[in-house]
Amino acid sequence: MTEDQAAGTATRRLWDDDGHRTDAGYVVSVPVRWSDMDVFQHINHARMVTLLEEARIPWLFYEDKPTTLMRAGCLVADLHVKYQGQIRHDESPIAVTMFVERLRAVDFTVGYEVRPHGAAPDSKPAVVASTQLVSFDVDTQRPRRMTAEEKAYLSGFVRE
Repeated sequence: MTEDQAAGTATRRLWDDDGHRTDAGYVVSVPVRWSDMDVFQHINHARMVTLLEEARIPWLFYEDKPTTLMRAGCLVADLHVKYQGQIRHDESPIAVTMFVERLRAVDFTVGYEVRPHGAAPDSKPAVVASTQLVSFDVDTQRPRRMTAEEKAYLSGFVRE
């Protein structure tokens, strides 16, 4: 499910785990599908990017979050993915920890740490990534300043 699809289904949940806040950030368990695997039996790069996107949905776009306004406009401006290990299909669901690396008036950078199912939360992540997201006004086709509520929510996830 893409973020655009999530915008049309305000109360629909992707899976049973809506995620939870920890000292490290917001953690969501994301199921890995058989089709996410490549011929080497680990998660394909393009599919990993999709799994990161799916992890963001319960953290930022569900109806009970102060950032739901971003469902109407949020763009990916930059994306980096670094693999430090492999994750295979049988290590599902993956644990995706998300946090804010940088928070500005119209954009913020999400940091990710991805670990296989059952890995200790403080173990070395198999994947580290970042995504710069821009709050966007579709009507004016311009970046939108985030509300005080959005910034307050996101600031609670800033890693020092």
